[in-house]
Amino acid sequence: MATGETGFDDVTFDLISVQYHSLKAGHDYGQYVRDARNAGVDEIAEFFEKVMAEDSERAQQCHRFLADLTARGTSATSPQGGSEG
Repeated sequence: MATGETGFDDVTFDLISVQYHSLKAGHDYGQYVRDARNAGVDEIAEFFEKVMAEDSERAQQCHRFLADLTARGTSATSPQGGSEG
């Protein structure tokens, strides 16, 4: 498996990255929902809520994939050059 600059394989890094960005965006979208509600544009607030829910599901799916990789005991969740045998 290809290893990136972090010492973790690319798939693990990619999943963690998508998870982080989905969670970060979800936090930001909460403010967008409040802004839209305060502006009286409920349709836009509902759009932001939908986007926030999609990112939440995306983060949860990343978490499940990472747990599956860990449970398999693959090198995909371990730093390369670690204590694998």
